[in-house]
Amino acid sequence: MKILFLGDVMGRAGRAAVSENLPRLREEWRLDFVVVNGENATNGMGLSGAHAKSLLDAGADCLTLGDHAFDQKDMLQFIEGEPRILRPLNFAKDAPGKGHRLFTTRTGRKVLVAQALGQVFMKRPFDDPFSAIEPVLKSHPMGGLAQAVIVDMHCEATSEKMAMGHYCDGRASLVVGTHTHVPTADAQVLPGGTGYLSDAGMCGDYNSIIGMDKAEPMRRFITGMPKARFSPATGEATLSGIFVETDDRNGKARAVRMVRVGGRLEQAAP
Repeated sequence: MKILFLGDVMGRAGRAAVSENLPRLREEWRLDFVVVNGENATNGMGLSGAHAKSLLDAGADCLTLGDHAFDQKDMLQFIEGEPRILRPLNFAKDAPGKGHRLFTTRTGRKVLVAQALGQVFMKRPFDDPFSAIEPVLKSHPMGGLAQAVIVDMHCEATSEKMAMGHYCDGRASLVVGTHTHVPTADAQVLPGGTGYLSDAGMCGDYNSIIGMDKAEPMRRFITGMPKARFSPATGEATLSGIFVETDDRNGKARAVRMVRVGGRLEQAAP
């Protein structure tokens, strides 16, 4: 199976890049399943129902969120009626929506997608992501109930992301980090057959400070004083993420490739 995971969509520029490129990439790369992290798609803070619909219409099969899952208040209700959107497993226990789902591809194959939030350097004390993901992995063995398993590890620390990768090795097809908006160069297949990348990067304008217009973050770094709200940068965006090809018989990754399309970064494709 050929699967594409795209990192955090950042504001209008990121949404436009997904809408303009994903339909073509699905066809050219013969993608079976696409996951997009929509955590920052609406003004850089959360995801609205309208913007979720535009990403799904562009060709995403699943949208994952993150620590800003419900910054846009309409998502509290929208997620209940749209099962293709996942919030983290270890978010507040009474949060609406689900943290994992077994999807059926257009060709009838089964793909499990789950998301967990890290604890290290995060502003809120979320529940342990490892104990949260364990029962999900146990109940969806690769090559059995699921032909592929994808885990989105949304957190700050690369060490925690790497720990999740090794924790899931042999039990997930892909473990990919999100949240920090900078693509890492460590795409690999772990010894047990799990594809891994510490951070998928963002779908946004890289002439920025992690997707935000440079002026206000720079002012705060230099003066220590806020003056205005952060606003997403609006230049041409780069689609950043990872492509994984899996073996339907056992769900293991055969190959992983970095993806960078458009914008300022060096281009990369499967």
